[in-house]
Amino acid sequence: MSTTNTIVLRPRFKMELKRDNESVLKEFEMAKFTQNNFIITRIDDHVFIKYPKHKQHFWSPQLHLEINEISSNSCLVYGLFGPNPTVWTLFMFLHFMVAGLFIAFSIWAYTNWRLHSNYALQVSLMLFMVIAWFVLYFAGSIGKASSKKDMHELQEFMDSIIKNKPQFEQSGFID
Repeated sequence: MSTTNTIVLRPRFKMELKRDNESVLKEFEMAKFTQNNFIITRIDDHVFIKYPKHKQHFWSPQLHLEINEISSNSCLVYGLFGPNPTVWTLFMFLHFMVAGLFIAFSIWAYTNWRLHSNYALQVSLMLFMVIAWFVLYFAGSIGKASSKKDMHELQEFMDSIIKNKPQFEQSGFID
């Protein structure tokens, strides 16, 4: 698995297996009880794999798998690595807040410019929002980089369960 693309904060992949989806889902169900390194949750065709609370840190990743049936003897696995959904929601909220403030400050600056008033403060605040956006982006990139080892462990665990049966037909990352 290559995670070298620095733009993608939540890497995705898909692979086709020469097995029915129900057998793969059942193996993840059984893995819940045969190991204690990961917490496995299954909801319909979705499997969530994450670290137990005592092993988690702020940027701890989790792996979300969607296992869809193609035919009676093949299935398609979609995977998504990402932080805890609460962390991701906070992160996106901060991005939208910065974007909203940037738009508000730009409207305020335009209004003052049209009124021939001083608009240096508003432009400064707009520049500060651009800097804040870059800080958020690089914080996300640093968080992703700090959790690469964890992502590889999640992938190895997933592979150990999936590869108990016939090999992959195709796999690869989605941009």
